[in-house]
Amino acid sequence: MAYEVAAPKYVRLAQTLQGRIEDGTYPAGTLVPSENQLVQAFGMSRPTVVRALELLKRDGWLESRQGYGTIVRGRPEVVEQKDQRGRGALERDESAASGRLVQVEQVPIPPRVASILGVPKRAKVLVRRLLVEEEGEPVELASSYFSADLVDGTELADSAPLTEGLRAHVESRKRVRFDHVTERVSARLPSKEEAELLALPKGEPVLSVLVVACDVSGQALQVTDVLLPGDRQELEDTYRLG
Repeated sequence: MAYEVAAPKYVRLAQTLQGRIEDGTYPAGTLVPSENQLVQAFGMSRPTVVRALELLKRDGWLESRQGYGTIVRGRPEVVEQKDQRGRGALERDESAASGRLVQVEQVPIPPRVASILGVPKRAKVLVRRLLVEEEGEPVELASSYFSADLVDGTELADSAPLTEGLRAHVESRKRVRFDHVTERVSARLPSKEEAELLALPKGEPVLSVLVVACDVSGQALQVTDVLLPGDRQELEDTYRLG
């Protein structure tokens, strides 16, 4: 059984600080609160605060300037490039992808996916899990979940790679239309199986892009959890599928 593990305190603090940068609480070019102020404000230890700040510096949100302090740089360009991971997850041709299908089967539905799909927590859903590789190295693990009623009449349960994107396949076989996608991005610890597939060291967090594809009424048709090693941002974006 797979378990969802909460992100460490320093990752959650980094996410909170990043959110304040994005909403303008900490504008670009200004100083962030001192370590002492953050310790007092969040009730966390100094090592936790220091580690959270280091994450944000590493990922380009903050910058240390000698004699001045730690300043806000704003939203890194690398984050802009990740804003539409959902489109890739929906439209990728599995047969042409650089990687391999590592799982196609009925599994117990993860709690957060159950609430999105409106499926009972004890139900099983179909998962298609694709490991994407570049030059033999794993760079992405995409797990797509489908309810039983959406799987009927499709080839989603077949273990062979699809020769078209998941969106095109479902739309061509079911009377549904994908209208928009919401991406919920956070950092978390991977399960043991996910860490092994992504060749991650123990305790290394991953960036989880939870892609929710909906029809025009807002009903979720597909949920895809895209895991990316090494990055720890938290974003949310909604856009229309043309």
